[in-house]
Amino acid sequence: MKRLILLFIATFLMFALSACKEEEPQPEERFAAYTKLWNSQKFDEMYDYLSTDAKKGISKKDFIDRYEKIYDGIEIENLKITYKKPKEIKEDSKRKNASLPYDASMETIAGPVNFSQKAKFVKEERDKAVNWYIDWNPKHIFPELKEGEKVSVDSYPAVRGEIVDRNERGLALNGSVYEAGIVPEKMTGNEQNSISQTAKLLNMSEEEIQKQLDQTWVQPGSFVPLKKFSMEQTALLEQLIKVPGVMVNETEDRIYPYKEATAHLIGYIGPISAEELEKRKGEGYSANDVIGKRGLEQVFEERLKGEGGASIYIKAENGQEKVIATKPAEEGETIYLTIDAELQKTILAQYKGAKGTAAAIHPVTGETLALVSSPSFDPNKFVLGISQSERTALEKNPDKPLLNRFTSLYSPGSTIKPLVAAAALENGVDPNKAMNIKGLQWQKSKSWGNYRITRVHDYGKPVNMKDALVYSDNIYFAQKALELGQEKFTAGLKKFGFEEKMIYEYPMSAAKIGDISTEIKLADSGYGQGQLQATSLHMAAAYTAFVNNGSIIAPTLELDKEQQTWKPNTISANSNAAVMAGLKEIVTNPKGTAHSAADLGIPIAGKTGTAELKQKQGETGTENGWFVAFNTENPRLLIALMQENVPKGGSKHAVDKVEAIMTNYFRIKH
Repeated sequence: MKRLILLFIATFLMFALSACKEEEPQPEERFAAYTKLWNSQKFDEMYDYLSTDAKKGISKKDFIDRYEKIYDGIEIENLKITYKKPKEIKEDSKRKNASLPYDASMETIAGPVNFSQKAKFVKEERDKAVNWYIDWNPKHIFPELKEGEKVSVDSYPAVRGEIVDRNERGLALNGSVYEAGIVPEKMTGNEQNSISQTAKLLNMSEEEIQKQLDQTWVQPGSFVPLKKFSMEQTALLEQLIKVPGVMVNETEDRIYPYKEATAHLIGYIGPISAEELEKRKGEGYSANDVIGKRGLEQVFEERLKGEGGASIYIKAENGQEKVIATKPAEEGETIYLTIDAELQKTILAQYKGAKGTAAAIHPVTGETLALVSSPSFDPNKFVLGISQSERTALEKNPDKPLLNRFTSLYSPGSTIKPLVAAAALENGVDPNKAMNIKGLQWQKSKSWGNYRITRVHDYGKPVNMKDALVYSDNIYFAQKALELGQEKFTAGLKKFGFEEKMIYEYPMSAAKIGDISTEIKLADSGYGQGQLQATSLHMAAAYTAFVNNGSIIAPTLELDKEQQTWKPNTISANSNAAVMAGLKEIVTNPKGTAHSAADLGIPIAGKTGTAELKQKQGETGTENGWFVAFNTENPRLLIALMQENVPKGGSKHAVDKVEAIMTNYFRIKH
């Protein structure tokens, strides 16, 4: 019995010793756990794996701070420390040291960094337990890093790409500007007077200037920048340099040579906001960067911004630099537009500050030649430093110069009639069949109550389609809309792109048909009132059908883009010929609403329109005047122009503007 008990004890001890042996920690297992923490950047827990000697060389706080500062400074991403633990670990209780290889890879501000290294482990007993601890040193961060050395980063900002027109005239350029500032010690004895004069000249408040001077970094000899201004402002330069303490330097910044003419189209840049920085996290932006705030500067931001460069290096004790990674800055793309900057300037000048919008395109290629919104503003002020008073004045201006009108929707008025005519023709209407309309007012039935469609003139004879286009007869087109009915009317306008977002580089609002659920609403829509709405660009694009044998060309904004058809075969050749006959006679016929354009001496076709804006019939509302026109002999310019709140004369004001624009564009001499 005693022998059995002894045998049992011996067996138990053997299994116990075997179990203890199996559970003895191995360096491979410890390193696998360590690299897992490393990949998760749990530096506080990593420190617990350090050997006693390693801990003597660096405190836990310094260990954590060093990793965090370096990793944050080089903007580390996708950190991957790879150590493959062997499938079978050869147990050796006599081992006191171990050296295990690992690979490190990461993305940094200066590009990818990869290296291979070995980690040394030592076996130590702590709290009566034996385990393996890493003999850490700075080479684990980077192999080139030695004790006492620091990792540094130099950033190289990207050069923003420029935007130019079809003739390579600059629309958004990187150019020279002046920067005014104050050197405090140079205005000694004249402080108040200098600040007061500078504030008036730079359109700043004295408080704003004092706030800049009170910054903690400012020393007596420091140049404290206040505001940038254009190189054209030579008079301002001369006044500023006479003020004690004021210095003016030449520096680089974004400039917009065409100022108000291209402000809504090109937009401007500005310092990136905290919200934008968060939204674009991981895209290479820093708090000191600029970003497109509106217009094409914003639309083409990714292509314009370029990519900043950087260099990560270690400065050795002997002064030499050990480069870990470097990436040169990449210049942003130059964007070549189809825009004709001089035409853009000419169109805006015609408004003389009046409210309106115009789109000019090449009706055969679809190239956008101009996109104008009036009134406008000078985008240079937003880049160089617009004062709060100037910003407030723009924001509170009742004419809304900051509103981009070429992306806004407007009632097209009678410019919709050629499209309604096309829809009627495609549904079998005989263009030569005359409609016997009497008087200036009409209603379908007494069910309309007091509501009537009105027209400007009664010509005392039946009206066919061409006559209706020439005279711009509301009653004719109201009746045609009712004959078509809701379904065919909608289908007809959809063939011209209504209710469809245009594929275009600049975000545009889709043209809308609106509510045509009642006879009155449908009838009103037939002559361009109702709830129909479109942009000036959409109306210009729609009219390309009449130039291109019934197909609508897709507008483009970038030069050398392949020409595309947006709406092929919108109308048949016969329908197109019938509408074109009317569009030509609108100009050539003395009774045509655009007959004054015949004075140009070139063959013009087009359609005028007056959209009346009022709450209900019987009221006197405001009017928007339209003219969509093109040269039939030399179809390289089609313009859709609208002026808001036109004085008496309606569309005549739009016709006059288009005449002046075409005179300039085609270099017509009278």
